[in-house]
Amino acid sequence: MRTFDFAPLHRATVGFDQIADMMDRVLTNDAPQNSYPPYNIEKTDDDAYRISIAVAGFSEPDLNVEVRENSLIVTAKKADENEDKKYLHRGIATRAFERRFHLADHVRVTGASHADGMLHIDLTREVPEALKPRRIQIASQNVIATDVVDAKTVN
Repeated sequence: MRTFDFAPLHRATVGFDQIADMMDRVLTNDAPQNSYPPYNIEKTDDDAYRISIAVAGFSEPDLNVEVRENSLIVTAKKADENEDKKYLHRGIATRAFERRFHLADHVRVTGASHADGMLHIDLTREVPEALKPRRIQIASQNVIATDVVDAKTVN
């Protein structure tokens, strides 16, 4: 396993303490990545995103969308179905799953919809006014001393 030294990054960054935590989480993730169910992440506007998850075979009561500690957690569990059916081929997977998405700061889930076998989750990034870029006025150094007394007038 490789180890990376992120010390040079600390010289050029201020206040990015979470980057080290994120890199540790990514690099030490020994669990194999699950590819079920397939999903898309699209950017729908400058500050809007949509996650679309293929959930064929699941109905709305089977699905659960939850936000907890900057994580979006999508779970599904199929209700007990009739086991009397005999399949010749079963290609539609309706097994239970849990899919987690780590949300960046100031990203909020605005809604979810289920249509045509797809679960759509809409997200928006809402940056507070205090964190938006602003222009800083530079003060000039041409300060005239008004309290200086002329030496000729004193004597």
